[in-house]
Amino acid sequence: MAALALPDVLEAVHQPGTSDLSATGVADLFGLQLQDIATIASVHRNTIRTHPNTPKLQGALRDLMRVLSAASVVQPNQERALFLIKNAPVPAFRHKTLLQLVAEGRTDDAVDYLDSISSGYVG
Repeated sequence: MAALALPDVLEAVHQPGTSDLSATGVADLFGLQLQDIATIASVHRNTIRTHPNTPKLQGALRDLMRVLSAASVVQPNQERALFLIKNAPVPAFRHKTLLQLVAEGRTDDAVDYLDSISSGYVG
């Protein structure tokens, strides 16, 4: 079980030749289908292939990476951090997962929650 090295993770999901994130790379990292990424970004699934640099898609990919970064403080193991994001229900958010919060456009709430538990608050 590897410790999360965020610079290496970002390099792995970087779209070569651009300053963008790769939707395929992020989907692979999170164990999601491209359709899931499209849903989270609120774009048509073909947008990932035809317009991968669209601001809406890139914003969603950055949000996923923000949550992963915050989760890595709570859980430095990459596999466990990803499990936390995808599967752990959070009572403070009506038992939704952090991934569901991102899909709802509530990335700041997810990051704030992770920041609070990393500093010792559990709620």
